[in-house]
Amino acid sequence: MVAYCCDCVLDYPALQIAIPSAEELLLLEQKARANGSGLNLNDLLGSWYLERVWSKGSKSPSTFAAGLLKYLSACLRLAIDANHFQIINSVSIGSLQLSFVGKAFLNGVRPILIFTFQYVSVSLGSLVIFKRNLPQPPSRKMPFFALIARNSNGWLAARGRGGGLALWILKADTAV
Repeated sequence: MVAYCCDCVLDYPALQIAIPSAEELLLLEQKARANGSGLNLNDLLGSWYLERVWSKGSKSPSTFAAGLLKYLSACLRLAIDANHFQIINSVSIGSLQLSFVGKAFLNGVRPILIFTFQYVSVSLGSLVIFKRNLPQPPSRKMPFFALIARNSNGWLAARGRGGGLALWILKADTAV
């Protein structure tokens, strides 16, 4: 079983990646809605850290939310675990880490990454100090990311169930 997203903690490489504007992402989103993004499982594997977020309907990134999540080393890890697509969403302060761990799958042409978290844990380094199973939402209320695009330089854009837009950067040494 893949453990936690510890490899994202305080390990942001110095990157020179051109970050798309909200307008560019909205154009890519229109194309993905019409024709699909063409993304598949292999395009998503790795450890991603949050770079920017936009609130629903906003064309300006939320500097406070993104800054806070960057400070907390927000990490999204997608991996194959025992023939399942595993998702781990975590935040950290030093060696203290809060992780939500679950399963995910791709659905549709766009596609949509649908996921559910099976448990939440808190760890201090490699020591798990708290772990609790989470109730499963009804299928019609499952969280998801509508995948918009991924470029070869290593960014991934998606819109969440709540309407917000997110852009992650792939941690260079986790590219598949």
